[in-house]
Amino acid sequence: MAEQSGTTSRRIQELADLLVPVVRFFDRSARARERAGEAACDFRAGDPQELAPSWLVQALQQAAIPRDAGWYAYTTELPAAQEAVAASLRERFGIAFRPEDVALTNAAVAAIAICLQAIIDPGDEVIITTPPHFLYEPLIRMPGGVAVRVPADPETFELDLDATAAAITGRTRAVLVNSPHNPTGRIYRPETLRNLAALLTGASERNGRPIYLLSDEAYQRVLFGEVAFETPTAFYPRSFLIYTYGKTLLAPGQRLGYIAMPPTMPNRADLRRALSAAQLVLGWAYPTALLQHALPELERHTIDLQALRRKRDRMVEALRAFGYELHVPEATFYLLVRSPDPDDQAFVDAMAEDGVLLMPGGLLEAPGFFRISLTATDDMIERSLPVFERAIKERSGG
Repeated sequence: MAEQSGTTSRRIQELADLLVPVVRFFDRSARARERAGEAACDFRAGDPQELAPSWLVQALQQAAIPRDAGWYAYTTELPAAQEAVAASLRERFGIAFRPEDVALTNAAVAAIAICLQAIIDPGDEVIITTPPHFLYEPLIRMPGGVAVRVPADPETFELDLDATAAAITGRTRAVLVNSPHNPTGRIYRPETLRNLAALLTGASERNGRPIYLLSDEAYQRVLFGEVAFETPTAFYPRSFLIYTYGKTLLAPGQRLGYIAMPPTMPNRADLRRALSAAQLVLGWAYPTALLQHALPELERHTIDLQALRRKRDRMVEALRAFGYELHVPEATFYLLVRSPDPDDQAFVDAMAEDGVLLMPGGLLEAPGFFRISLTATDDMIERSLPVFERAIKERSGG
């Protein structure tokens, strides 16, 4: 860790040091994007590469028209937005979610932070599956928690329940799962989720203290259709369902999401108060009034999943024909591809010189891989393929 300067708190300095690789990557890749200009093939992140669809713009425009003097007043959770969320969850999952058990948040990262602030005491442990989102550990450490890593099955990317069981201790307070999983695109199977629920139930009883399940479902509606998605919250009572509209709408800059507690969650009234308190102390971590007004309309829409699937199939077919090894994702925006150079950062840097911008696997705790975001345009995909072909040929001796 860098020497303490005295100008920042020790905890923030430690978190800043932890995030140095992330900041460095986005700084370097932004410069590469600028150098490449219009020729760039940008696969770095799940950002839109084309103008927003008209239905998204119209929903925001309509929501911006004030209906009364309090339209832009201080807003925690608007009942109409809570009801829209609960109704959608009831329809899609057959679980009797209630509007009062929906906490609206400014997207999923804030939702995870809120949940952790509400349930974590210093020294508590939170189990995460690797490869994880790069913000999971900082979010856990902020309230004084400890991140405990459990690698996914290297062949299937399924949860490793034996390793999870071995990782549980008397300090375990939560397990954070991400299905569909970023970056692998894996959807966890019902049998796995049933067994995980039984594991957490037994461990909670032994510990004499509940272990919560935080279910990060940011991509629950970005599905390719081969495998059905079932929410982990259907299998375990003490679950928080965490969601963001940024992926479904391909509008990550519009920070809108929620935490939903199923009716099986014990002590929901106490937890509602805890979540509300956490939202306040985290700096009013609610969505803006405009986004809450727009939510009932936005809930009806999603990006063009057929177009996304065509991009996935085109990239998978082409990369495999060139000789790349990759898992076919069942959901999400992403392809996780084995790098032809064991040094994935060196490979990503070399590709950037040719205008193809990727995310190195090391940033996602998946060294030796790189990640492709399928939110790139069709034109970017086609222009990138000769570069991918040339790159693997050069590293395999032709």
